[in-house]
Amino acid sequence: MDKLTTQTGRPPLYQQVKEYIIDKINDSALLPGMKIESEAELVAGLNVSRMTVNRALRELTAEGRIKRIQGRGTFVADRKPQAALLQISSIAEEIRARGGSYSCTVHLLQEEKAKPSVALAMQLQPYAPVFHSIIVHKDHKVPIQLGCRYINPRIAPAYLNQDFSRITVSDYLLSIAAVTAVEHIVEALIPDPWIRDLLEINAAEPCLALHRKTWVGELVATSSTFYSPGSRYTLGGKFTPTASGSIDIA
Repeated sequence: MDKLTTQTGRPPLYQQVKEYIIDKINDSALLPGMKIESEAELVAGLNVSRMTVNRALRELTAEGRIKRIQGRGTFVADRKPQAALLQISSIAEEIRARGGSYSCTVHLLQEEKAKPSVALAMQLQPYAPVFHSIIVHKDHKVPIQLGCRYINPRIAPAYLNQDFSRITVSDYLLSIAAVTAVEHIVEALIPDPWIRDLLEINAAEPCLALHRKTWVGELVATSSTFYSPGSRYTLGGKFTPTASGSIDIA
């Protein structure tokens, strides 16, 4: 095991510990489910402090690269599914992960004729059939997000038959089709009155609106907007710069 140093130009020690573990994972020296060295072994082997090792392990855990099981040790996490790489996640899982209590109310679930703006966004013929759902997601019974989704029936023909109080839309869609591309646009706005009513917010409360389109192959699978009260919810993500310095989220 190579000793780590604080030579000029080298990353901080905790980052070097992270890179040491990540390199082993990427080189398949550590496979999903395998146990990695203990904190004490990393401290002795890399000649760094326990605080340095602890920070590295905490950050790797938060990034989903490893999992720490009390009383058993630290293990390489399972590889993330494609959905996570495309930054699509279940809001129910997000709420439960931070200790919340998830519930939802389905306000609309029906087939409609795609109005021209929806048809254009989904590359459909005007007034072609499209599925439409409006669902309010709650934490401890407080609305934190309204999801307004249009679904291509060719991608999810059984969409209207699902009980979305038992399975989230994201979980259902990802279980039946592999998403190949995602587009995200975020804006801040004052929502329409019907959205304010369902979110139980006043006329002065701004919302974050996340507009999302997904593709399955060449087909536009979904066109959705998620409205979140600015005082109750945040949107965020961690992205990796490419060699050119641009941001690659796919």
